[in-house]
Formats: sequence, C-alpha cells, structure tokens
Amino acid sequence: MKKIIFIVFITFYSSLLFAAGSGGGETKTTASTGVKAATKFDIGKKWVSKAKKFEKKNKQSKAENAYKKAIKKLLESNKQDPSNPDTLNLLGFSHRKIGDFENAEIYYSMGLEIDPKHVGINEYMGELFVATNRMDEARKRLAVLESCNCKEYNELKQVIDGTKQSKY
Repeated sequence: MKKIIFIVFITFYSSLLFAAGSGGGETKTTASTGVKAATKFDIGKKWVSKAKKFEKKNKQSKAENAYKKAIKKLLESNKQDPSNPDTLNLLGFSHRKIGDFENAEIYYSMGLEIDPKHVGINEYMGELFVATNRMDEARKRLAVLESCNCKEYNELKQVIDGTKQSKY
C-alpha cells in the first residue's frame, strides 16, 4: 500500500514540476520510472511563463527575477544545443524584458542566422527595434512576417503603429 501511495505521489509531483512545453527542447523519459523529465529548455520556458504572469499582476521585481532564472536555464540549454532558434528566441526575449537590449539583439541575431523566417524572433526583434527607436529596422522585421498569416505579424504591426504598447 505504501508503495502505491508513493508512486501516485511521485507521478503527481513530477507532472506538476516537469510538464513539457511545446516548441524546442525535447522531453526525456527516464527508463526506470517512465516519467518525463523536463529539459533545461522546458524549465527556462516555464520561468518565462511565470515572469509573464508576474508582469500581468504588476509584480515587476518578481518578473525580473523569473526572467533571470529563465536566462540561467536557457543558457545551459544553449550550451547543449547551440543551434536551437527557439532557445535563442527566449534568451533574446528574456534579456529584452529585463532591459538588456544589447544581449537581446545578439541572441535574436544568432537565431535569425539559423532560421531567418522564425516568426517569434522576427516579431520580438521588431519590438526591440521599436523600443530602441529604429523604426526602419522594425518595419524590415514586419516585412519578413507579412506572408506568414500569423498573429505575430498583427502584434508587431500594432506595436509599430502605436496602437499597442510593449514594455520593451
């Protein structure tokens, strides 16, 4: 009986901590338990998600700390897989959100070298260009997204047009 309770507890606890995210980073299954273990990318992505929730609640200090934790895990993920544009996108995003525009641009640029049409990177780099008052560059990112038929095009267009505010 104790063994069954322990297995149920571990399964429940693991599912809370290690729920896999979509996009980038493969989820690994341990042979002994069959439980999916989160990758460093998954953990970094979860920290980004937490940071966004803190921002919505106007808890900027907690959001910044969560972005810094995301950066730490995403850097570890990037060491393991330096050619993953999704990791580079989230690294750029997290740096931009804490106001580190220089590193944000570096990571976005690295991601675009791998995947020039990556919709997330093009949108977020466009938002970075708006935040740094480089509207011509922002419009170039918008032009890349023009034929994607995606929400990222509309999001960036609204930021460029000034109808949507972006905190960085």
